[in-house]
Parts: sequence; C-alpha cells; structure tokens
Amino acid sequence: MAEKRDYYEVLGLDKNASENDIKRAYRKMAKKYHPDNNPGDKKAEEMMKEVNEAYEVLSNPEKKSAYDQFGHSAFEQGGGAGGFGGFGGFGGMEFDMGDIFGSMFGGGFGSRSSRRNGPQRGNDVSVNIQISFEEAIFGTKKEIQINVTDKCDTCGGSGAKPGTGTETCRKCGGTGQERVVQNSIFGQMASIRTCSTCHGTGKVIKEPCQNCHGTGKERKTKKFEVNIPKGIDNGQTIRLSNKGEAGTNGGGYGDLMVTVYVRPDSYFVRKGMDIYCDVPITFIQAILGDEITIRTIDGEQKITIKPGTQPDTVSTIKGVGVPNLRNPNQRGNQVITLKVKIPTDVTARQKELLKSFYGENVTNEKKGGFWEKMKKDFKGE
Repeated sequence: MAEKRDYYEVLGLDKNASENDIKRAYRKMAKKYHPDNNPGDKKAEEMMKEVNEAYEVLSNPEKKSAYDQFGHSAFEQGGGAGGFGGFGGFGGMEFDMGDIFGSMFGGGFGSRSSRRNGPQRGNDVSVNIQISFEEAIFGTKKEIQINVTDKCDTCGGSGAKPGTGTETCRKCGGTGQERVVQNSIFGQMASIRTCSTCHGTGKVIKEPCQNCHGTGKERKTKKFEVNIPKGIDNGQTIRLSNKGEAGTNGGGYGDLMVTVYVRPDSYFVRKGMDIYCDVPITFIQAILGDEITIRTIDGEQKITIKPGTQPDTVSTIKGVGVPNLRNPNQRGNQVITLKVKIPTDVTARQKELLKSFYGENVTNEKKGGFWEKMKKDFKGE
C-alpha cells in the first residue's frame, strides 16, 4: 500500500495555514480534480479522494490538532490520538456539493439558482459617438439609435399569451432549483442546480406568447437624445440611467453608456483646459511690431505684436479656453506661439536693401548675428 502524503502537502499548504487558507486551498483543489471536470480520469478521482481526506482532517480543529501532533497514526486503531478510531473513508456519507463548492462558482449552486429566480437588472449598453472640436468646447445635443432587448409589447414581458398566465413549477415548487443526488466513489453527493423544467424562474408558462415565444423579450430599435456637456474631453463617457436593456423577473433596466470621441482640429490643440495654436507672422512684423487678427474658439480677436518679437514667443489670452466640465463659467486660456516666417524668395534689390541697412556683416556670428544686431538697433545701442 502506498504511503500517504502529508495532508498539508496535498493541499499545497504549510503547517501555519489558517482556517481560511485551508478552505481556499481545498476549493481550488476540489475544482481542479472534481469528476465533472475530469470525466473518466482515474488519476483525478484518486487525487480528489486524497484532497477530500486531507480537508476532512485539517478543517476539523480536533482532528487537525491530533494530526499535527501524531501525523497519520492519529487515525489508526490504537493510535496516539486515541478516540478517532481510524479514518474509515467516506462510505455512507452524503456531501452537499452546493455547500462544498459554494464560493467556487460565484455563490454556489443553490444561491446562484435562487438569484436567477429573483429580480435581475438588465444589461448596460455601450455606444460610441464622434463630435467636432467646437462641439466638445460648447456642448451639443446628439440623437443616437441603438438596438436593445426590451419587454415584449404583446405580453408585457410575462412571456405568456395574452389572456393566459403562468403557474408555479411543480418540479421545484417555485424555488427555481432542484436537488440531485448522485452516487460516486466518495459516496452520495447532493447538488443543487437550476430546475430543468422552469429554468430557474419558478414559473411555467401555459401558453407561450406568439410574438416572443415565451421569453418575454424582443429586440427593439430605440432613439435617444444625448446632451453633450460643455468641456467634455476625448474618451469620456456619459451615463444615461435606465436606458439599457430590460431586466428579468421585475428587475430594472440597465444603463446606456455613451463614450464621446472628439475629432482633432486642424488649428487648435487641447491640453487640459487650455487651447494651443501656432500663429504665423512675417519677419517684418516681428521687427517692426503690428496688430493682427487671430482666430480663437470664440471668434476673431486682435492681438498686438511688440517690435523685436523673437521667434516662438508665447502669448496667452485669458478666459477663451475650455470650459470646466463641472463649472462651465470657469474657462482655461488660449496659448499662442508666434512663428516667424523667413522669406525664401528674396530679390536682388531686397538683398541690397538688407545689406545696406545692416552692413556687410549681416551673417557674421562673431558680431552677434542677424537677429542680435536687429535687437541692438531697436534698443539704440
């Protein structure tokens, strides 16, 4: 006869394992080696038996204490623990698999079935829409169209033919679940599962609705108007409560989740609540200064260019940026970068005039270069 493995080793634990550790380890192993997951696998059957044996001892404080002190001999006839009188296998024992695998399958067979019999909220529906840069800044309204599962208009969601009704399922007595006992190598195992007659509803339809065929639901096309708030950003989602799919057994509707994507603008770039843009100016405007008209999200606006403005000078216009999503009265700024355009097609006459104005050493870096000389001239140096 093969020597028994250490019970802690069987469950993958050390001797300091807590009661919760033992339960978690057992559920993991039981799920792995359960016969339903390994049909016809003799090795899995043996492993399952070994796992059950280890858990039966380690989950019992008295037996665990005896095992920790005397090992396997604690359960042999005349063993040091005295009083446990042999392990004896599992013959004649009945296990409720709904309890054993309770949390392993999301609340157990029994509780899952009872939840199916109770009200269940409908599914959420997700859609994407695209809006322009300006619409994201100032807000807008958009009409969207979606296909959803809703209550059947013919039967009002009951699933029964108009004029008829439902009756309590005789097989499960209206609980929506049935108890099944099976014989296995471990003895009799009882499991609680969804009723095979009413499919967990606890009710049986006498005459199904001809429109929905007893489901109580049908596909519909719905239209909704979505209010896009000022300042919404790319990728943000708007929730429309109770605009999703219909629930079951009296459960409420799910929600409609509208995710907004903003098309890029050719001129403006958004960063947080600020709007950025590049404004081209001529090198003459940079030298002499000027008043120019630029585009803002609110329309055209005049700004002053100071004489001697350097390339990539940054200017800020307050309060014409993105509205705060929570407080539209608060707005960011518009940040302007002045881009000096240097002419590439200069006539001979223009070259002579530039040279006469700045002398023959216009490009002499030792004397400061073109822009440095220009700067000094304006300062009167």
